[in-house]
Amino acid sequence: MRIFRPSLLVVLLGLFTVSLLWSAARRGKYLFYVGTYTNEEKNPSKGIYAYRYDADSGEITPLGLAAETTNPSWIAIHPNGRFLYAVNELGNYQGFNSGGVSAFAIDRATGKLRFLNEVATRGADPCYVTVDKTGKWALVANYTGGSVAVFPVLGDGKLGVASDFVQHTGHGANPERQEGPHAHSIDLSPDNRFAFVDDLGLDELLVYKFDSAKGKLTPNDPPFVKTDPGDGPRHFALRPDGKFAYVISEMQGRVTALSADLKAGSFRRLQTVSTLPDDFKGAIEDAEIEVHPSGKFLYASNRGDANSIAVFAIDSAKGTLTSVEFASTKGKTPRHFAIDPTGKFLLAENEKSNSIVVFKIDLDTGRLTPSGKVVDLSEPVCVKFLAVE
Repeated sequence: MRIFRPSLLVVLLGLFTVSLLWSAARRGKYLFYVGTYTNEEKNPSKGIYAYRYDADSGEITPLGLAAETTNPSWIAIHPNGRFLYAVNELGNYQGFNSGGVSAFAIDRATGKLRFLNEVATRGADPCYVTVDKTGKWALVANYTGGSVAVFPVLGDGKLGVASDFVQHTGHGANPERQEGPHAHSIDLSPDNRFAFVDDLGLDELLVYKFDSAKGKLTPNDPPFVKTDPGDGPRHFALRPDGKFAYVISEMQGRVTALSADLKAGSFRRLQTVSTLPDDFKGAIEDAEIEVHPSGKFLYASNRGDANSIAVFAIDSAKGTLTSVEFASTKGKTPRHFAIDPTGKFLLAENEKSNSIVVFKIDLDTGRLTPSGKVVDLSEPVCVKFLAVE
């Protein structure tokens, strides 16, 4: 198919438990959903598509269109596995300068999605949504709007009226791309106490205290960490042990490594490395970043003229990065990729060549090898997995 200080013993026991949980995840069956762009000229995509995925064999079975919806460019699955949320990346929503976020109920037997409701995000072109650890809140980043918002998740999975909205202000070094704020992602700390927002227009990783009882965001102290001028920070990834974090720069083709203090919600810069070979010449436009479940490797996608995934080894003690390889995605514009829950495969979504290419991950080196499986789909831009067995 194309297709207090803890003792050493406590630390070791914790790591052993994480290892066992990850090993257990290397089995079973999954659904995965793919968000797409739908409003491009001559684009046949209609919304969100569903697939079955066998983690033991790596086989993928298409289930077709799960839900018709406009520009679901980022999706998130509720912790209870019953609901899915998708941003509708629009600049005009029902006559307002806003996009939308839609809620769906998941039919685990068929993969189909049943529409529940849709609300305005209060900012144009939302590009990221996440659900908090309690399952009570959905948090959205509005790119063109340069803002973030929080929405209550009701008992039936529907979204309520926004509980909070924060408008960013300022600009970056590049007058064309950073004329104002551009919130590009919003992620939560493992303990649900902080929200981390990459703002491409401000060259900042902003940190908010998150009140999960009220659905409120309050600037942390310190309120942000700066990246280099003109970087355009886009997405954020945390190592599973929470000691280190990584931010990808869309505009300069770089990853910034950070030491993380998740008790205080603060970061310290450690290193900046290129996601491209030293001799690379061409357009730079980075996109996605993800840490392998083992915590040993980091992956970062290059769009522009590179169309590749940069692979790095992570120093276990220092958190710093060493380049391993630059692997072609066998297509154009890898806007997103996803590592499967087993850690054995990476699915690269080539937006402009209408394909999802599956790579096998070498668990010793982190290197990527094409598996031979390619999924044909028009403008795929986000993949999320759901365990069903």
